[in-house]
Amino acid sequence: MNRKNEVFEGVNFSHQDIRNSHFEQCKFYNCNFNHTNFSDSHFVNCSFIEQGAVSGCGFEYANLQDASFKDCQLSMVNFKGANCFGAEFRNCDLKGANFLKTRFANQISRQVYFCSLYMTGCNLSYANFERQCIEKCDLFENKWTGANLYGASFKGSDLSRGEFSSDAWGQFNLRECDLSHTELSGLDPRKVDLSGVKICMWQQEQLLEPLGLIVGPD
Repeated sequence: MNRKNEVFEGVNFSHQDIRNSHFEQCKFYNCNFNHTNFSDSHFVNCSFIEQGAVSGCGFEYANLQDASFKDCQLSMVNFKGANCFGAEFRNCDLKGANFLKTRFANQISRQVYFCSLYMTGCNLSYANFERQCIEKCDLFENKWTGANLYGASFKGSDLSRGEFSSDAWGQFNLRECDLSHTELSGLDPRKVDLSGVKICMWQQEQLLEPLGLIVGPD
């Protein structure tokens, strides 16, 4: 399916197989994508919420494996239970989106798995990532202000140039992450495991401030 500059209002796409589709500059208002197969599909400059609405479209338990969203309006969209392994979100507005139980990992065995997600340049303010496992993935240049990161693991991911709420630190696992050029206000190294974390030289002052240390010029 290939569509451009079309408006879909109240359309029920649920349980359909629409893999390898391409949508550009389309608007989806109050549409149902639950259990839909959108694997390998591409969405460019599309909107999934009507202006002034309090909820977006539903992708509950949809197959979004290797799907791509670029410059899309996805605020308040529900991705609960969706398969987003290998999915791509570039420069999207995902404010308030729900990623509860969304799958970003391929489980090889009970203890062996690997994650795949490309989510960069996105507004993730107030999005729900509770207990999500998104490890060793590209997550740079995102705005995480007010996001629910409780119990999440971003171990080994690139979180550089990100923006976090000061009270977010300690909610999630950031070991081995790249935090270069990220605002570190509120991050207390005495309370958060920073093993293998990468930062820039200028960030040392922010990181050591809670310890009462003053970093002077060389």
